[in-house]
Amino acid sequence: MGRVVFIVFFLGLVSQVTSGQDTNWIKLDTVGRYHLIQIINRSGERMPEIELEDVVVVGKRSAGDRFQAWRYARLVYNVRKVYPYSVMIRDRYAEVNRHLSNMPDDKLRKEYLKKLEKDLFREYEDDLRSMTITQGRILIKLVDRETKNSSYDLIKEYRSAVTATFWQGIARIFGSNLKDKYDPDGDDFLIEMIIYEIEAGRL
Repeated sequence: MGRVVFIVFFLGLVSQVTSGQDTNWIKLDTVGRYHLIQIINRSGERMPEIELEDVVVVGKRSAGDRFQAWRYARLVYNVRKVYPYSVMIRDRYAEVNRHLSNMPDDKLRKEYLKKLEKDLFREYEDDLRSMTITQGRILIKLVDRETKNSSYDLIKEYRSAVTATFWQGIARIFGSNLKDKYDPDGDDFLIEMIIYEIEAGRL
């Protein structure tokens, strides 16, 4: 029955085309959408024509491709989480240096740094504890990116070599390295691209 209805409809369409009328037709397709059928002159011959939307065909991803996409998505997530902290550290680093430059007395410098350490721990300890090991490793690299100093060097400069060595030992237990340097043209190229997208407002 359905085929008969379609044949009758098509014959009616052909009769309209061959009769020389420019009537446009509305046709209901198999998923319930309407399309506009236009009568177009092609090399002197009048024919019905439907303008269709582009169709994008995407091949099935391999397991390796899906894994790579998942790894990149995780990297984006981790960088977005820790990048704001690296910016905060950069700003605090500049602020601390300004204050210290106006404190020629070593005692005042030590008191200032001790108070600053307590304030930072109180403000950010929970956030830092909630980070994963991977996020911690990324943050160590981003600290070097933003301050041009490794985390080890910063601790050594503002606390002591002994304290820096102690925290380096703790970091190594968890597979991290406070001496890690940021390499935007090498191992950290993807991180650099992600930060570029974040700063451009696209991520």
